[in-house]
Amino acid sequence: MKPAYWNDAKAALAKRDPVLRKIVRAYPGEILRTRGDAFHTLARSIVGQQISVRAADAVWARFAALAVKVTPEAVLELDEPQLREVGLSRMKVGYLHDLARHFDSGEVKPRRWARMDDEAIIEELTQVRGIGRWSAEMFLIFHLLRPDVLPVGDLGLQRAMEKHYNGGDEMTKEDMREIAQPWRPWASVATWYLWRSLDPVPVEY
Repeated sequence: MKPAYWNDAKAALAKRDPVLRKIVRAYPGEILRTRGDAFHTLARSIVGQQISVRAADAVWARFAALAVKVTPEAVLELDEPQLREVGLSRMKVGYLHDLARHFDSGEVKPRRWARMDDEAIIEELTQVRGIGRWSAEMFLIFHLLRPDVLPVGDLGLQRAMEKHYNGGDEMTKEDMREIAQPWRPWASVATWYLWRSLDPVPVEY
């Protein structure tokens, strides 16, 4: 389902930023999609840490097939050797188990998130091992569909901004934030289109 703000965001970004105007026009009809399940989205963000989109997709497919249904209960029933066999590192196995325990015990309470601002949700989620700011920001974008997240620590966004705004040269996070000022309050949408400009398929978590 298309986020309610998507068309307004596209129009505003295309009007304010000539770089984004070209990218938006290059991908007509494509939208940010949510998988609709909080645990699933967070687990996928852990699996995708520090590896390419293609590698993450391959590991996730094997992990999901092993779990049959990606739920906290199913993940807690899988031991480390089983999870290592599908390509997960020992560290990511620990992170997935800790995430499953937080959901299973009720320490993470998804029903509250609609009433919380972005930074409060990031603070709650980063109490889970393996959920750093990047993973929490991916969750805000892909699960909660928050419109104004700018993940300056994301390598894909960094590469895209360097390519499109700086001739391929490195940029600081402060440079990225400065370029992104006109994108507000639609930084999530700008980020999604910049990811799309690099990847052969839309990024999903």
